[in-house]
Amino acid sequence: MKTLIAVMIFFSGIFLAKSQQLVYKPINPAFGGDTFNYQWLLSSANAQNQFDEKDKSSSLLNGLGSLDSFTQSLNRQVLSELSRKLFQDQFGEGGVEAGNYLFGSLYVQISNTSQGMMISILDTSTGQQSEIVIPK
Repeated sequence: MKTLIAVMIFFSGIFLAKSQQLVYKPINPAFGGDTFNYQWLLSSANAQNQFDEKDKSSSLLNGLGSLDSFTQSLNRQVLSELSRKLFQDQFGEGGVEAGNYLFGSLYVQISNTSQGMMISILDTSTGQQSEIVIPK
């Protein structure tokens, strides 16, 4: 009998428990939150911003106008054509052959290895060097 009363009290307690409704309220004013949160959100975002204003000016065109951009593009094309002509004069129609070459302050050594063609480039003015391997 005592068990039956304990079970009935337990089940009646379950049905008498009170609950409340959970309501989501956004913080951001753009999504319906309180408009007074705007300044706090803006200052928080600015504090976390890792980018400087000067980074915006270092875009691809570096803030150049149309005329300056066109001039730089034209200069690059002329230099490209000049280097193509020099390359053809140096190596001829047959292409690149193994050997040592000097282009201004660049010393270029081309050799054939078991991995493929190896090109070693040394800048004699700065001492920097680079190696390129073109596989077979």
